[in-house]
Amino acid sequence: MTGPGPAVRAVLRQRRPDPACWDAVVDAVCTEGPSYGAEQVLVQAGAAVARHADRIARDLRRQQGLFGTAVGHGVAARALALVGAGDLRALPALHRLAERGGLPYMRREARIMAALPPAELTAVMLTKLRRDGDGHHGKTTTLDLLALCGAAAAPATAGRLAAYATTRDPVARRPRARRAAWAHWKVTGDPTLALDVCGATVGAGTASHGLPFLADLGPLAAVHAEAVRRLMESPGAWTRTYAAYAYWRITGDPEPAVPVLLAEVDPDWDGDPALPVREAVRILGEIGAPAVSVAPLLRRILAQEERLGRPWDGVRILADQAYVRTLTEALEGIDGWGK
Repeated sequence: MTGPGPAVRAVLRQRRPDPACWDAVVDAVCTEGPSYGAEQVLVQAGAAVARHADRIARDLRRQQGLFGTAVGHGVAARALALVGAGDLRALPALHRLAERGGLPYMRREARIMAALPPAELTAVMLTKLRRDGDGHHGKTTTLDLLALCGAAAAPATAGRLAAYATTRDPVARRPRARRAAWAHWKVTGDPTLALDVCGATVGAGTASHGLPFLADLGPLAAVHAEAVRRLMESPGAWTRTYAAYAYWRITGDPEPAVPVLLAEVDPDWDGDPALPVREAVRILGEIGAPAVSVAPLLRRILAQEERLGRPWDGVRILADQAYVRTLTEALEGIDGWGK
């Protein structure tokens, strides 16, 4: 194998690449000079490069020495690779990146950083939340991650999240308000704000944005059950999927929801984000035994050797790993497969 190109292509295409391919990726990043393609896949490597954590940490320090206080892509790539490998030596770099607008901007970074312990994650996200002028994506991922922190974030963020949810914060906007209201419930345990803000979307033409949050609220959102059921006949696939999920979570009745979800599971799905295939699989797994008819299809999809082909390279491995986890967990939930 000459150069990083073949190794990068192999880890992007194959669900179970030869470990030597990951070794070559680390070599390309840490030894052979700048390689944007190798850095893109290293960020997504997770446990596959855990054995190289010391080397990556040394190279992170070298990058910080080269760039000083600047926000460089190389610093972020190495820090995120360490986070994905479960190594907390990334934290000082993450704090500096958050202070200077470097993290997180996209869902990719959020997926990786979610592996941090809640206390450490809260500290980094609070630094990010204090920044002014951040764009929609940055605030969205920050709110998602604060919700994952749960009670660990409550003392420092409850008031700020309420301000976002009620648009008292001057930079807040309505899509972000729903996410902030949901995060407020997660960190405080009080569902009042989330029920008000997210429930309003059911009849407002933006149902698909509020339905996942109503599903999370479950029986607390019972007042919206009938309106949610009607949305299972929506022309939009995402709205149908999330309506089926919300109705089941609110009422506990899987019978109307399962056929809607089964119709969205496509064995030829290539990762197209316009289609809710992975979400439908995840929800069927949560429903469990009543969805047993889909189990043989899920096994066939899981046995495929090729990764999803549709997502761009910077997120393809993460997207495929997430789909594999979703398929595995769905089968465990439906019939105990793999236990």
